[in-house]
Amino acid sequence: MYQQLKEKLWAYIVHNNPDLMFDLQEEYNVTKYLDEKVSAVMPTVLRLLGESKEGHAIQELAMNELTAGLKPSRYHYIQHIISEEFEADYERLRESGLLTYETVNLVSICKDTLDKLGFSEEKISSTEIHEVIKQEISSYLNGAKTK
Repeated sequence: MYQQLKEKLWAYIVHNNPDLMFDLQEEYNVTKYLDEKVSAVMPTVLRLLGESKEGHAIQELAMNELTAGLKPSRYHYIQHIISEEFEADYERLRESGLLTYETVNLVSICKDTLDKLGFSEEKISSTEIHEVIKQEISSYLNGAKTK
């Protein structure tokens, strides 16, 4: 179960938080991060196993706990704004193979703003956050075009 949870958490990070994936790889901390996170939920997993809960239910509960701090995905949020508000740039980046790279850069650039505005599951539909991030994306994309 431990190894399965590590694999599932890593797959989740790769798909939803590539910014974190790149940071962990760059710092050679992938194994340490995964071990720490999964070890933290193992007491709950062992308790549920002792209660004869089904494996898939235990994995689902554990994954919810493991990914709670990774939601909502800033990567997907920013990429969605690019695709909706900057369609030509989105297509250009996608076709050139730079969409993931540039989205990861934007996650880093927008981090402080998202933190200050309290970006969360509850605020993911906030017009204020959307507009502020849209402006940051616009500045970034316009700066990239002039270089």
